[in-house]
Amino acid sequence: MQVFEQIVDSVFKGEAEEVTRLTKLALAQDISAQDILNNGLVAGMDIVSEKFKANEIFIPEVLVSARAMKAGMSIIRPILAETNIEALGKVAIGSIQGDLHDIGKNIVGMLLEGAGFEVIDLGADVTIDRFIQTAQNENVDIIGMSALLTTTMINMKAVIEGLKNAGLKGVKVMIGGAPVTQTFSDQIGADGYADDASRAVDLAKGLLGR
Repeated sequence: MQVFEQIVDSVFKGEAEEVTRLTKLALAQDISAQDILNNGLVAGMDIVSEKFKANEIFIPEVLVSARAMKAGMSIIRPILAETNIEALGKVAIGSIQGDLHDIGKNIVGMLLEGAGFEVIDLGADVTIDRFIQTAQNENVDIIGMSALLTTTMINMKAVIEGLKNAGLKGVKVMIGGAPVTQTFSDQIGADGYADDASRAVDLAKGLLGR
């Protein structure tokens, strides 16, 4: 089994220590950090995402695999930064103001990072102004918002309006969460809606034409 296949397998199985060892081994074999990222770490998380989408694995397995992927990322990230390798895009995610629920948002962030996006996790109870300031200051491609309460959903519309008022019409907005629907997404002018974490990754790629 080649080193890429071993990394993919170890990411899928959630073997963080083995991913660390194999990533270092690949670098020692003069394999580029970009190839390790794309053909090992991201490829492994792609399988995790597909299995999750098909209900063949569940949240605990996703979290363990994401931790293994991040173990490898921690080794190659400095190398990627030095070589100016571009991510698929930059995404800022957070649970909207008034909403403290973040499990779904956390999984979306992990899968986005596993797919090759740069992710800025703003956490939970993120104010409207903070979303807008982050979009301005960090030059993000996408703002991702989640809500688990019907009472907080309306704040998503305020973020979209704030982005437009700030002249940030090029920033895409994707939303999700238990009470959120495609109809609501259309009503508030969001660019996309995803009903689970794996579809959120597909949506992000689609919004940026990846």
